[in-house]
Order: sequence, then structure tokens, then C-alpha cells
Amino acid sequence: MLFRRTSTMIAPDEALPGRAEAMQVPDAHFVNGNPLTGPWPDGMEIAVVGMGCFWGAERLFWQLEGVYSTFAGYAGGFTPNCTYEENCTGRTGHAEAVGIVFDPSVISFERIMQVFWEEHDPTQEMRQGNDVGSQYRTGVWATQPSQLPVIEATRARVQEGLDAMRKGQITTEVGSIDFVTDFYYAEPYHQQYLAKNPNGYCGIKGTGVSCPIGSQS
Repeated sequence: MLFRRTSTMIAPDEALPGRAEAMQVPDAHFVNGNPLTGPWPDGMEIAVVGMGCFWGAERLFWQLEGVYSTFAGYAGGFTPNCTYEENCTGRTGHAEAVGIVFDPSVISFERIMQVFWEEHDPTQEMRQGNDVGSQYRTGVWATQPSQLPVIEATRARVQEGLDAMRKGQITTEVGSIDFVTDFYYAEPYHQQYLAKNPNGYCGIKGTGVSCPIGSQS
């Protein structure tokens, strides 16, 4: 059953055990040379999102002005320090996720959320396009309390747009995580994958619904 994929969330007691050792990743971002694991400059914030395959999602964010570093990983589940192969079984509870380190004096978290909502389909449950399984679910996990009201407000605006276009209900998982203990880095070859493999697979497709924000930085 190791390679069984599932489109339903498992219970914690069904999860694979994982391991205590953290995944070793490169020191520097392949595109901009900034640290992948820190330390990062004072004042930086971290956002964590899941938009299906993390390759295309990560590329979206490293291109934004004010984003200091990005990295692929796993979030929202139970198995500590899982591997990609384990995550593909659906038995870790994790979604493929992207960590985004950003300077809030240059780019707001609201702007990060605008890109998140507009650049994937948040109405698809346990999948994104042709990528099917709980590991491809849509999700956003606040890393500090101030992020939750922004997540909720932007989600409401997007739902209004979806309702007007009769495009369904948002299924995005919204939660909070401790980045230090609950975000697990993916293997080195996944980091900045589309910069290393420009013709590689990218499953990112938006819905055509906009997420207006009060002010863009």
C-alpha cells in the first residue's frame, strides 16, 4: 500500500512515521542566492501556501519584488520530515507547499494572498488540474496571528467573485502552523525546480477570478 494515492485526508494515526532527521537542502536559492533555511534579515515574514504541484507555485513567488527567498516543502499534515515518495502516497497528510520569505515593507502579505488566490483554482478539492490527491490540495497556513484576518478577508472577496461567475465554492484549507516545527523542506532537486529545468512541468492555472486588494506594495 506504500504507493496508494488518496483523495481523502487520512487520520493522524494512519500516517507514516517519518523520521527525526531534517531534509538537507542547499544553503542558497538557485535563482537569487539568498539563504533557503535562514538566518534571514530582521523584519522578514514567512508565508506558506499550497497550490498543487510546488514547482510552478514556487516560481510564481520568487519572481515577485520584495520576496527574499522561496522553497518547496510539505505542510498541513502529520509525518515529520517525509520524503517525496512518501508524500505521494497520501499517507503523510501533507500538501505540497511553498514557503515564501518576504519583506513586508516592500510587498504586503495581502499582495502575496492576491497572487495565491488568482493563480490557481481554489474550488478544486483534493486536486489541482490533472494532479489528483490530498497532497495537491489547496491550502494556506498562517505563520503568525496577523495573517489570519488577511487570509479570511481575501478569501471572502474571491468567493464573491466566484459566486458572480457561478464557479463554485472555495475548498482551500486554512490553518496556522509553527514554521519551525511544522514545515518540512522537500528534497534538493525540488528546490527552484523550474529554474533548473525550464521546460519542466508546471500545472498552475488560475480561474480568471480577481482578488482586489486595498493597496498593493
